[in-house]
Amino acid sequence: MPWKETGVVNERMRFVARLEDGERMTDVCREFGVSRKTGYKLWERYKQLGAVGLFDEVRRPERIPHKTPAEVENLLLAVRDEHPTWGPRKLRAWCQRHHADLRFPAPSTIGEILDRHGRVQPRRRRQRTAAYDGPLTAGTAPNGVWCADFKGQIRLATGAYSYPLTITDNHSRYLLACEGLESTKTVGARGVFEAAFRTFGLPNVIRTDNGTPFSSRGLAGLSHLSVWWLRLGIRPERIEPGHPEQNGQHERMHLTLKQETARPAAASFLQQQERFDRFVEIFNHQRPHEALGQRPPADLYVPSVRAFPEQVLDLTYPLHDETRAVMPSGHIRLRHRSYVFVSEVLRGQLVGLRELARGKWLLSFMHLDLGHVDWAARRFEPLDGSAAQRDRQVEADHAA
Repeated sequence: MPWKETGVVNERMRFVARLEDGERMTDVCREFGVSRKTGYKLWERYKQLGAVGLFDEVRRPERIPHKTPAEVENLLLAVRDEHPTWGPRKLRAWCQRHHADLRFPAPSTIGEILDRHGRVQPRRRRQRTAAYDGPLTAGTAPNGVWCADFKGQIRLATGAYSYPLTITDNHSRYLLACEGLESTKTVGARGVFEAAFRTFGLPNVIRTDNGTPFSSRGLAGLSHLSVWWLRLGIRPERIEPGHPEQNGQHERMHLTLKQETARPAAASFLQQQERFDRFVEIFNHQRPHEALGQRPPADLYVPSVRAFPEQVLDLTYPLHDETRAVMPSGHIRLRHRSYVFVSEVLRGQLVGLRELARGKWLLSFMHLDLGHVDWAARRFEPLDGSAAQRDRQVEADHAA
């Protein structure tokens, strides 16, 4: 094989040394396995340039007609430095939108430019989980489905934790809210949702995971927050436990949120919230989104026509025989001063009762059939057959 793999330059040095010792070109070329044409070419270069001639010549052309102009490269790098999480497609879309007088290369070329200038960090390959094909509502229009979740916890420089609650529109990807709270308790989350409802109106569905405060382990998975949504005419929708990919686009937004606002975290709640507010502005109005044809979410989102009501109408149950108000303790009153525990999350709400057989009643909250009441035994049996709920029922019966 020509130029043995001990090192090309070393082999060439040995080649010319043999010629300098007076050996014949034909014999040396035969031994090294190269043609006489190659041998004479190397010999002439060595005589003209010395040892430098033994190295390969630079094959890069003096002029590259289609090379990206330095002005365009510098612009791409500047935008990338301002938005470190934006990839080649988003950079190209943003630059074309704001610099229509310039021509920008293909995303693959932009990726090479970023890599050449050290703007790309190698990404660890992760095993992908197959998407869940479940009965989730499709967000075919703005405000059809809102997605909500807490982005974990961010430890501030003071040692305190900020829990960012985020809400997005599933159709347009519009980030409706990103508010850092001191905990995941219902009272703080409800304030964020109420502010979003007053600003953008009401959605048809809100999709969340199964954590606090969106759901509970109690009756039908209801929580104080989801009961409030139901009263507003919003249907709570929960993904399957252990399958965050069912809310994939919201989770992907969380990755970008963490990269751009929490690495490192700010020194205080106020400073961290300023970062969240700036992220919302850029995410909604500047950042191109590939699923939207490289348009920002603000190009597609419009507020809901369903305004937030200042007063919620009382519940009625025309198809039921009786109604009962759930007491603060979670009980409802039966006859003869007897009580049965239903659920504490329904406190203050009206439920409907429809007699199915003598002493057996179906209990409903709005359109949800929740379980059966045995008036003689003073027991409530949830339809989901939850063991935890039955244990709670036993405790409540003893307390009553």
